[in-house]
Amino acid sequence: MAAISVSGPRALTKWSRVLTPSRLGALISSRNTSTTHGTVTRDGKPFRLAVIGSGPAGFYTAYRAMSKIQDIKVDMYEALPVPFGLVRFGVAPDHPEVKNCQEKFEEVATSPNFTFIGNLSVGQHSDHPGGGTIPLSSVLRHYNAVVFSYGAAKDRLLHIPGESSLKGVYSAREFVGWYNGLPEHTDLNPDLTQGDEAVIIGQGNVALDVARMLLEDVDVLRKSDIAEHAIETLSKSKMKRVHIVGRRGPMQAAFTIKEIRELIKLPKVAFHPVDTSLIPSDIKPLPRAPRRLMDILLKGSPTPVSSPSEKSWSLDFQLTPKAFLPAPSSSQQLSATQFEKTTLSAPFDPHAYALPTGELTEIPSSVAFRSIGYKSEPLPEFADLGIPFNERWGVISNDGNGRVQHEERTADAAMSFGHFPGLYCAGWVKRGPTGVIASTMEDAFATADAITSDWGSGKVPFLNDAHGEGVNGWEGVTKESGGTTEKARVVSWADWKRIDGVERERGRQVGKEREKFVRTGDMLAVLD
Repeated sequence: MAAISVSGPRALTKWSRVLTPSRLGALISSRNTSTTHGTVTRDGKPFRLAVIGSGPAGFYTAYRAMSKIQDIKVDMYEALPVPFGLVRFGVAPDHPEVKNCQEKFEEVATSPNFTFIGNLSVGQHSDHPGGGTIPLSSVLRHYNAVVFSYGAAKDRLLHIPGESSLKGVYSAREFVGWYNGLPEHTDLNPDLTQGDEAVIIGQGNVALDVARMLLEDVDVLRKSDIAEHAIETLSKSKMKRVHIVGRRGPMQAAFTIKEIRELIKLPKVAFHPVDTSLIPSDIKPLPRAPRRLMDILLKGSPTPVSSPSEKSWSLDFQLTPKAFLPAPSSSQQLSATQFEKTTLSAPFDPHAYALPTGELTEIPSSVAFRSIGYKSEPLPEFADLGIPFNERWGVISNDGNGRVQHEERTADAAMSFGHFPGLYCAGWVKRGPTGVIASTMEDAFATADAITSDWGSGKVPFLNDAHGEGVNGWEGVTKESGGTTEKARVVSWADWKRIDGVERERGRQVGKEREKFVRTGDMLAVLD
């Protein structure tokens, strides 16, 4: 089994220390450029690009850059042994059509100018057995440019009583990872048998996905690539009523037409009518998208609430969560969720804000899911390298087109922004955890276009433009990492295809597209 020595974060080298806004410029000297077929090359060597993260943002950035820069080699680093990020672990298992973008990613990965480097985390310790870590500073030494596209792996918190102490309170992000087979998430083991009502706090598409998993016929889910442990748990679920709760009203909700229509049309599942006072009496003047959305909500579901339906759900508006309440019989088990009623500054304004009323109410709930958004975190070396990260918004500071930027003073002592040579970002770590795969593609293309424009101009400094040892990408990183204490099984694209083949065969045996491995050790065992 091929292995490479890799290590966790270590003392930063002199190169790392000078890669701050005030010192990096000293390393950028005049560059020898020549133009070939409209593409700039440097010293006759290829443009070496590192992409950190193998989700849609990373792959779309690589695809666009490779289609525009003739002489380019892309190395993609992924902490897990398997690629595709949220396409594999975030898309609902009953939405296989959304995963069709993987075909384009396969096309990218089969290029001789692309290298997949799996099971190797950059800048922070890998959180799974068998995974390795290399310092970000090491990557920066061996590329012309680096794209951060590692997504958002943390939750936003409510910071209310009972959130972290009561059994039955879950993160929607972790729940999605659990039923999608995200490695090392099998321990979540949500208990869906303590009662029959669930609360989901948040009204985005992830909240609707969670509701659909709780309400969908388990036999329908069996045919998808949902994890087997999730099927076992959902088959024992006693959930009959799901409340999807938001601070504002239907005109301000974040869910989209496709997702709400799909939930409303679930067979034998009733939808409780919405409060029509929150919807304009005449929806015809509304723009097309909100008009269609309001029309769907007003029509409701084909299954009436008055029917003997086993399951139902509702959109509960104008409620702000205040506390998770324990059961009278058990101080550790969730029994209800407390909310404060709100009023809207302008009910029909999409940008209306919620105002507190002081009036409290409770919704019975044996389980509750926090679905108020994901959040990116800075890599540990960002602070030492001077790379600014906006903790409030969970994004790397950038110019909107993906160029990582920093504040600097001009000659007249005014504040301005400068760009870090060769550093870019794409996806959620660039713009926040919003949008769907199509918007992620557009965002990634914008970053790749910025890279192409900067490289093609010959006027913008990059990493290592005049680095004497040459810019050798992954080959340089592997040389540098030798002799350290940790070992990792680095996964190539060919290795991933072997894992993929075994998963598909496992799925074929049980009548589904694939049966995922849910532990990294099992993935790596395929390669032994």
